[in-house]
Amino acid sequence: MSRENDGFIFHRRVLDEILNVVYRIINFFVRWDRLPTLLGAINLSVFRNRLREYNLYHTGYGIEKSADWSAGNERWRSADGSFNSLDHPHMGMAGSRFGRNFPLPECVPDSEDDLLEPSPRLISEALLAREKFIPATTLNLLAAAWIQFETHNWFSHGIPEPGNEFKIPLPEGHPWPDQVNGCMQIRRTVRDETTRDPWLGATPTFRNFNSHWWDAGQIYGSSRARQMQLRSMVDGKIRVGDDGMIPADPEHRGADLTGFNDNWWIGLSLLHNLFVREHNVICDALKARYPAWDDEELFQRARLINAALIAKIHTVEWTPGILAHPALDFGMHANWSGIPDWPGIPSRVARAVLGKDSEAAYGIIGSPTEQHSAPYSLTEEFTAVYRLHPLVPDEMDVRQLDTAKIERCELVNMQGAASRTFMQAHGFVNLLYSFGTAHPGAIRLHNFPNFLRQFRKDGQPLLDMAAIDIMRDRERGVPRYNRFRELVGKKRVETFEEITSIPGAAEKMRTIYKNNVDRVDLLVGLLAEDLPKGFGFSDTAFRIFILMASRRLKSDRFFTDDYRAEVYTDFGLDWIRNNGMKSVLLRHVPQLGPALEGVDNSFAPWNVLRG
Repeated sequence: MSRENDGFIFHRRVLDEILNVVYRIINFFVRWDRLPTLLGAINLSVFRNRLREYNLYHTGYGIEKSADWSAGNERWRSADGSFNSLDHPHMGMAGSRFGRNFPLPECVPDSEDDLLEPSPRLISEALLAREKFIPATTLNLLAAAWIQFETHNWFSHGIPEPGNEFKIPLPEGHPWPDQVNGCMQIRRTVRDETTRDPWLGATPTFRNFNSHWWDAGQIYGSSRARQMQLRSMVDGKIRVGDDGMIPADPEHRGADLTGFNDNWWIGLSLLHNLFVREHNVICDALKARYPAWDDEELFQRARLINAALIAKIHTVEWTPGILAHPALDFGMHANWSGIPDWPGIPSRVARAVLGKDSEAAYGIIGSPTEQHSAPYSLTEEFTAVYRLHPLVPDEMDVRQLDTAKIERCELVNMQGAASRTFMQAHGFVNLLYSFGTAHPGAIRLHNFPNFLRQFRKDGQPLLDMAAIDIMRDRERGVPRYNRFRELVGKKRVETFEEITSIPGAAEKMRTIYKNNVDRVDLLVGLLAEDLPKGFGFSDTAFRIFILMASRRLKSDRFFTDDYRAEVYTDFGLDWIRNNGMKSVLLRHVPQLGPALEGVDNSFAPWNVLRG
């Protein structure tokens, strides 16, 4: 590296440190979300840089073999995520471990007895159970389906197996139909059986059965074998039936044959079908331009384009939709494509000031790949802050697009084995329209869907998903709420009243947690916390989001060094640049035009046309 570059890096670090000090002082007096928009956006960038330095920790790959691979294939994504990093082929591949956002000694679970206190079932009943549906009125139900569609791409701890369950004593007056010796049982997370490294100490490790990369694995799968099941082997396309819909999975009753179809329901089916159609249309467009390409080339190039479009939609549409704050909207667009024009400050001026290597000026997309302070992986803490089950309602109105007919339907009847039957009964177009015009739930206390709190899945014992969410964070060593706050740079709270202004919530927490504010579970604190204006979920969770949302892009060479025409084609780059959720919807379901007319963000409520 030249002395000139060394000097640039030194001065950049000095500038970053000065900004860090300045904004820590400012934030002592004014919270970031109350600053003017541009200052707030810069503040978020400063947060992110600090988190990149202090909140990324490696747990080892935990995997010793990569998939078959040969030179020449570096121009597209492998099925299992291996060789995204050509220097470290195991990085981010399916089967590798989740990392951490906190120092490993902070991620050691409680002893077995303390792990069960207070009772997760008591918390489910007293703090999480939906008393009355609280809608998120600025969003539509497609936004709830979208985040599960995305998390199915990002992480899977595997399906817990019976044996050696947690035995949760049931509080008096909280009966459970499937209790054993007065206890509710919760299966443990699948253990990491790979060789442990001594430096991990008592920190538990778990493996991600999905690829860690943002590669649309929920559609394409995280193994070559699964990928080949899905493909038509003609013109790069994915198999669909004569009706244009994904065929049934013969091994998973009620689910579509797709990359990842656990916890299946109608919301997922809608999005999987939509983006499989998008993949196939991209294949047609590529074949018209590159007629010499074979099936493999067409499939792989279309996958790259489709996956990048999905990532873009999440970055610049879903995220500003659920976190509707001007600074966040500004920052997420800058994350993707660089700083936009601002009143009085043209983008070209800002770019000149910030320099050609600035992410804020030019965006992460197409910038140099960087891993910052740890090899890339998704983290247990990232998994924890995306526990967003309150988004799911217990029931919704299913509307007919071309009539005034409305049918009130329960969500429990649109999931699992009933999914495909429900789709056939109501139709793809009507269900998309219904999701676009229905509201999800607010991500708050007392709004966890009750059907998920007494839920039977695939012949397993009755499940309480709220209690399971609590136990998953505890068993995986995710710090409880107050320590979590400190570790992401927020002040700890001294009283329950500092956490929340929800009527009665502080007193209930005080009783359940026996007046010990440090024992409040992460999920409870996140759902109780007062929100910044426009936010759909907590500022504490958002700190992990600031870090990991950009990391998924910055660490991935297909969004950075290899985001170029030689890999994507000029056509592909144009397709990603010129499309978004609305154009995808209208391309495949043009009947939705009147419902989407005047709607700027497709995750906001659509027009109700009749009734």
